[in-house]
Amino acid sequence: MAKNEKNLSSLGQSLSEANKKARLKDLQNEQILSHEEMEKANELQAKANAAGMKLVPQRKVKNKARFVQIIQENWAYLQNIGYLKNEEIIFLMSLIPFIGFSSNAIVDDPKKKQPIPLTQRALSQALGTSESKVSRVVKSLYSKGIIARSEGYVEDNNVKTYALFINPHVLYAGDRDKIEEGLKIQFVKLMKSKILSKLPVRFF
Repeated sequence: MAKNEKNLSSLGQSLSEANKKARLKDLQNEQILSHEEMEKANELQAKANAAGMKLVPQRKVKNKARFVQIIQENWAYLQNIGYLKNEEIIFLMSLIPFIGFSSNAIVDDPKKKQPIPLTQRALSQALGTSESKVSRVVKSLYSKGIIARSEGYVEDNNVKTYALFINPHVLYAGDRDKIEEGLKIQFVKLMKSKILSKLPVRFF
């Protein structure tokens, strides 16, 4: 029995040593730079640090998944004060698949290189609801500074169309540190309103 335990202990030590050697070999195989190159890299990094600079590694390919951010603190604030009606909340959530990246415009397909802004009529068709309902909710959200409108072309029946934009302080598709100037212009005045000026998070 003691002999078997000794053999098992010896086998365990051998396996442990083998694992260590295998791991060391893996690390050596994974090493990108040689010892000399590592020394040179460290020397360059030290010079960069002394000059107040940093060496930037090559960036990885970015994830191309589309996304829309809900600005949580602002959303919670608007909900807590009852600023948005249930109908308006549902409507805003239904717009998420149509928010263009960076532009924050309501478009036909955010994945397209040149998406087309949706008119209220086209939007009602995309959402499967009536044009009168879309018109009513858009008008209400416009008056509250949640949606902005930019006048577009005139349809066949002489009705003006508008490109619709979502306030990036509520929902935003893009980099919050690089909001387009055109989008800022749409909302900069609206952000001075009594309610929106008190939003916890402000980008401009």
